[in-house]
Amino acid sequence: MAENQIVNVCFHGIGTPDRELEPGEDKYWISTELFHEILDEVKTWPSVRISFDDGNASDAEIGLPGLVERNLTGDFFMVADRIDKRGSLSRDQLRQLRDTGMRIGSHGMHHRSWRGLDPATRAAEFVAARKRIASVTGTAVDEVACPLGAYDRQVLGALRAQGYRRVYTSDRRVARPDSWLQPRYSICKGDSAEKLRAEVFHSAPTHRLRNSAAAVVKRWR
Repeated sequence: MAENQIVNVCFHGIGTPDRELEPGEDKYWISTELFHEILDEVKTWPSVRISFDDGNASDAEIGLPGLVERNLTGDFFMVADRIDKRGSLSRDQLRQLRDTGMRIGSHGMHHRSWRGLDPATRAAEFVAARKRIASVTGTAVDEVACPLGAYDRQVLGALRAQGYRRVYTSDRRVARPDSWLQPRYSICKGDSAEKLRAEVFHSAPTHRLRNSAAAVVKRWR
């Protein structure tokens, strides 16, 4: 990894979920042991940024203590409509994250793809969601993570128009620290610190090229 690159690592649920999961979501719920294993690995890397998607209650119950114990910080992307719902972050937990030095961003109003939205739905996802989250935290919400890793040039154009400072995706490649679009490595069941390290630092050039090409297609389709 070059000096001008950063690795974004993304977590979702940790431990046992306390809500009904969406189809296919189960693979993104990892054990507490794997979470700590990954944190111990990435804290040794020269440049890493940690984030959490969806706003699960485990972000505050397991994620936050794990970060604090290692003197790490994280970005937490909340699904606005889930605030105070069972299994998701409460208002008090969001404020706890804020007060501990964590950053709070938006993951939209509902957990759905942002591609092909009508104007009213897009306004709910890009405008109303950030306002709802900001009303809880009392801080500006200027970063956003694309649900389901889904985006295209219309989505990116709309996010730019709304003034978002940074947009996170799930494209599994390293990023430049100052880039507006930030790809991430989502941690799944079956991952390990060794496997993640190998993919980030020792993947074949053809693998990196394929991931970069896929991201280009997403941006321009």
